[in-house]
Amino acid sequence: MWSIYKKELGTYFGNVLGYLTIGVFLVVIGIFMWLFPDTSVLDYNYATLDQLFSMAPLVFLFLIPALTIRSFAEEKQNGTLEFLYTKPLSSNDIVWGKFWACFTLLALAIIPTFIYYFTVYQLGSPKGNLDTGAIIGSYIGLFFLAAAFIAIGIFSSSITDNIIVSFIIASLLSFVVHWGFSYLANLPFWSEQVKSIIESVGMNYHYASISKGAIFIKDIVYFVSVVLVFTFATKSRVEILNN
Repeated sequence: MWSIYKKELGTYFGNVLGYLTIGVFLVVIGIFMWLFPDTSVLDYNYATLDQLFSMAPLVFLFLIPALTIRSFAEEKQNGTLEFLYTKPLSSNDIVWGKFWACFTLLALAIIPTFIYYFTVYQLGSPKGNLDTGAIIGSYIGLFFLAAAFIAIGIFSSSITDNIIVSFIIASLLSFVVHWGFSYLANLPFWSEQVKSIIESVGMNYHYASISKGAIFIKDIVYFVSVVLVFTFATKSRVEILNN
């Protein structure tokens, strides 16, 4: 796994892709946080980082599928995937190496936003008037969300050799798993109990729960389960391709 991890990370930062991913994330989030009047922190009457945590899933919806298409779809398209199969690597090594490389890149994109916390901290009235617990929870949720989207993206990349199709499938699956169940739960004919069950299947429910600053085991188990389900599905697909 370590060799795949180093290879993938080296590929990201050996060309413009890694820097572009970090740059796009920071620029888009920065625009929403500081420039657009409807979402700018400077136009709010209180210090908050809500814009970051509400906009990040939308940015991830397009950024992560664009990043993960190269995991398998692009390699199959370029004919380099077969080269991996000649190496003494298990399917777990390949899948988890690619997963952790993508996650490291996304973590490097998220970490610079910590400066927003210190900036907004200074803007508070009085200074430091921030819900730090909720912000810490939101960052934890953001890392879990990135991991789940990456797992979905890598799986989508493994089931096709067309990068456009991979991007569309990953974006669609991520949207459905994150927001789809919330929309489904809001249909008028569900009972409150059924509505609550449907809503809890979606990532948005658990992301919002963690973002309140209360870290519940059920939310962590949910995100870990999503990652494991999609990485297991990817592993199964890789084993089929290798036979």
